[in-house]
Amino acid sequence: MFDLVIFDCDGVLIDSEIISARMLVEELAGMGVSIDLDYVGRHFLGRSYPTVMAQIRREFGLDLPPEFEDQYRSRLMAAFETGLRVMPGVTQVLHDLALPWCVATSSSPKRAARSLQIAGLDGLVGDGLYTASLVARGKPAPDLFLHVALTRGVAPARCLVIEDSLNGVRAGLAAGMVVWRFTGGSHLAGKTLEAPEDARAAQSFDDFARFFDLHPALPRRP
Repeated sequence: MFDLVIFDCDGVLIDSEIISARMLVEELAGMGVSIDLDYVGRHFLGRSYPTVMAQIRREFGLDLPPEFEDQYRSRLMAAFETGLRVMPGVTQVLHDLALPWCVATSSSPKRAARSLQIAGLDGLVGDGLYTASLVARGKPAPDLFLHVALTRGVAPARCLVIEDSLNGVRAGLAAGMVVWRFTGGSHLAGKTLEAPEDARAAQSFDDFARFFDLHPALPRRP
């Protein structure tokens, strides 16, 4: 049994990754960097903004100007305001889950907080939001998940992680936690979901209506 459930945010609680990916492709095209959604999925999904920028620097030899981040985040949040949706079925799961739970995300604190607010989940999450800004290394390093476990006073082996990205799965496994992969986000529709050996989750599911069926012993509120 588990003592804590740790949910990723983007691509798990909120259907945001497809919006972010399209926006990043568009913004980078304006800087002369040509990538597609598959490239974003392979290299950027589940990673923090500084990690994304480091990849662009290595791959394309481009140092993006300081104002790029602010412009990208501003346009992305504007797109979220009109297009962001909560993942179907997740609100009911969060209401019904009779275990402590929290959120651990690679997003910045400001973006994560506003995204949850737009999706109507901020009241449920409360102060249980942890971002990559709290640790030295983002996913796929285990630092954020280990920080959450330490802060919550829970042994890593007693934590269940819900992730969508392979980097998130890797982070959870490296932390010594049990990981389930959620594949129902729009960004994974039509994708080949065979995972490499170092990113194989214990369970995979594409619909939160099946969440409690994956482990019938998970406690539910009456």
